[in-house]
Amino acid sequence: MMQTTSKRYYDFNTYLRDRFGCRVQKITIDAGLTCPNRDGRLARGGCVYCNAKGSGTGAYAQGFSVTQQLLRGKQALARRYKAKKFLAYFQSFSNTYAPLEHLKRLYAEALAVADVVGLSIGTRPDCVSEAVLNLLEGYTQEYLIWVEYGLQSAHDRTLQLINRGHDVACFQRTVAATRNRGIQICAHVILGLPGESKQDMLATAAFLRDLNLDGIKIHVLYVIKGTPLEDLYRKGRYRCLEQTEYIDLVCDFLERLPPGMVIQRLTGDPVKSELVAPAWA
Repeated sequence: MMQTTSKRYYDFNTYLRDRFGCRVQKITIDAGLTCPNRDGRLARGGCVYCNAKGSGTGAYAQGFSVTQQLLRGKQALARRYKAKKFLAYFQSFSNTYAPLEHLKRLYAEALAVADVVGLSIGTRPDCVSEAVLNLLEGYTQEYLIWVEYGLQSAHDRTLQLINRGHDVACFQRTVAATRNRGIQICAHVILGLPGESKQDMLATAAFLRDLNLDGIKIHVLYVIKGTPLEDLYRKGRYRCLEQTEYIDLVCDFLERLPPGMVIQRLTGDPVKSELVAPAWA
């Protein structure tokens, strides 16, 4: 049951307080995994907006284990937010894209850390096998398990344009395979993708509403260094959303989602040293 909140949407912090009765924070994990859109299985360039770090922290390359990353994160987040419990968030690249035994070791290591009450696993819908879903389902008796599937847009023409490497039907099949396992399903979408109108973006909201997912992350498309999108931007072939334009879009997007859907994010946070545009991001 949703608590009464001053927000007009069900935010992730409120959801976690409802479930655990205290402040719960995600700790970002870089597990050193990769992506089929980069390692050659599908392509090597990745999506047009993604650079070689894949939203990672670089902690794995610096030699930090999953346990070390969690302990560092716990200390910082307990101090900053008075957090008492934590979710291990496997963020960079595709965190179900590895041999099953390797994934088992990664997830088990994270769940063995004190006060870690669950996993949040970012991945692609074309990187999830039945064996992986069975593994995750097995954790749900004791832990909160979220799987975050990158959709980005409900339009195949957009997915082709951004070199996503899968279609909308793949996302639908993976969501169907994940249902009824006790696994919470979150979709990632990006507003401001090349070639998309406001109507296109709101159609993505309607598409997700009808799928009855558990949660969503909404991101603004920003341009970072070393990406194909940077080349498009510098050639004048891509225009970033203005801040007020993005705010209006997010409000309209939220209005089309079910009131009980957990809103995990309303925008994205670029690394300042990597950001090309828009400056407001």
